[in-house]
Amino acid sequence: MNAQYILALDQGTTSSRALIFNAEGAIVAIAQKEFNQIYPESGWVEHDPEEIWDSQVEVLHQVVTESKLSWDQIAAIGIANQRETTIVWDKETGEPIYNAIVWQDTRTSDYCEGLKSEGWKEYIQQNTGLIIDAYFSASKVKWILENVEGAKQRAENGELAFGTVDSWLIWKLTSGKRHCTDYSNASRTMLFNINDLEWDAKLLDLVGIPPAMLPQALASSDQFGIFQVEGASIPITAVLGDQQAALFGQACFEAGSAKNTYGTGCFMLMNIGQQPQISNSGLLTTIAWGLDGQVYYALEGSVFVAGAAVQWLRDELTLVNSAQETEEAITGIDNEHGVYFVPAFAGLGAPYWDQYARGSLFGLTRDTGKGHIIRATLESMAFQTKDVLSAMENDAGRKLNVLKVDGGAAANNFLMQFQADILNTTVERPQIIESTAMGAAYMAGIGVQMWTEKDIINNRLIDKDFNPDLPEEVRMKIYDGWKKAVDRTKTG
Repeated sequence: MNAQYILALDQGTTSSRALIFNAEGAIVAIAQKEFNQIYPESGWVEHDPEEIWDSQVEVLHQVVTESKLSWDQIAAIGIANQRETTIVWDKETGEPIYNAIVWQDTRTSDYCEGLKSEGWKEYIQQNTGLIIDAYFSASKVKWILENVEGAKQRAENGELAFGTVDSWLIWKLTSGKRHCTDYSNASRTMLFNINDLEWDAKLLDLVGIPPAMLPQALASSDQFGIFQVEGASIPITAVLGDQQAALFGQACFEAGSAKNTYGTGCFMLMNIGQQPQISNSGLLTTIAWGLDGQVYYALEGSVFVAGAAVQWLRDELTLVNSAQETEEAITGIDNEHGVYFVPAFAGLGAPYWDQYARGSLFGLTRDTGKGHIIRATLESMAFQTKDVLSAMENDAGRKLNVLKVDGGAAANNFLMQFQADILNTTVERPQIIESTAMGAAYMAGIGVQMWTEKDIINNRLIDKDFNPDLPEEVRMKIYDGWKKAVDRTKTG
């Protein structure tokens, strides 16, 4: 039977998803399942790796069943995944030796501060493109090796494997036959040299990670293994970190094009071409993807808490029952209310990089109501994006004319209009905002000659353009209020 469909696995921070795309790039079916967030101590965030796998394999089967396809109609699998999240498992049994330590986790902040004081900042930035921070995988692996009994010796004996979530899924999908990752995910570990595309021996020695633990790093479009299911052999032909996948899915193929994803966090990436450029403005330099023998780089600004703040409104404060209610809840609340929310639950990311900052509400008065807090939460996503874009334009030496957007919160019309207003830039929302899964699917499809980059550009349809419509003096006033709120939140 002719295989004309691509299966994309989108393993995120709060849920695992699976989508099937047809040859025209349209979504045929989609399935999603949330999994538990584990908070053992303040600032600690963990996932159960087996629950990640169970949820992902469940929606994988569900989406094929619901689409009424047979397995041999699936031409290839593409994987997009939450990045930096760290898993260590036994190579023989496949059992994790500890929970996954999530990218939001800050338990290793003091160790990272120590690296800075020892003078490692410049070496790490020049060779990995990253800022020293607990956000990345290196210090998380170190913590597991030093805090799980016997782990360090087992690692030195070659008995343990380390991987980000993509490596874990590949291991499980191939029944332990393949231990690999792609360049985009490797570049998020603070252990990978983005210049020579190798694991950095000097950093491995610094952190105390035996090379035998590490996955093989491949281009984003490559042969990552075979998923055997019900007599079918489906190749895994693409792996990308979720934000790089969204950049690819938004067809940001030209240097200078950029996208912003509004998910659990908020992540803006700008394609900077085939030469890495180190930021002077607190941004990250990361590998966008490896394709057809070429490696492409991106500047990235990472906002740790975006949609997660709306979950906080829903689950902890119970101010809304769903994210969809937020637009209606702020009807009648104007943009000069003076309430600001800085959602630094896991510290401040780009361009501030303050690991110890914590969430703060400012400007509360006796007449402040829940609508003001909800609006301030939505606005915080746009303000943080403005902070990042300003730094990105400064590094790139160019002004962005259009910001392409995706992710769950991109469906919020109020937020998108406010984003355009505060940026004074057009915001472009595609008809399909599943850019992360679409990027993984497109990359996988390229791997089996289903699509070309030209096809991807032609398939992309615009849902709506949001154009700025806010007087300059108002824009400056409310953004100045945000900057003051951030200054009061910072610890340094």
